[in-house]
Amino acid sequence: MNEVRFPQYLNKPFQILMFESDELAFMVLGYVLAQRFGGFFWIIMFLLPWGYSRLKKSYPRGFLRHTLYFIGITPLKGYPHFFQNKFID
Repeated sequence: MNEVRFPQYLNKPFQILMFESDELAFMVLGYVLAQRFGGFFWIIMFLLPWGYSRLKKSYPRGFLRHTLYFIGITPLKGYPHFFQNKFID
């Protein structure tokens, strides 16, 4: 018999150690920049995730994805285009 384990909370974000996935992405970005350029970027490696986590606490969940959509970097799948005025169900 196969046993399927469900998370305790369905809306709980994915975490690695104590960091959420978007915070971890900023940490990896800072690390890559520090490895490539060195110097001041080693400090940026720690300041970038710290500043993002403080900014993130003042906005609702998912604001980074919506911001990237508004800028035009990534699409939101399953949603109409930003400039679409008429909808047909």
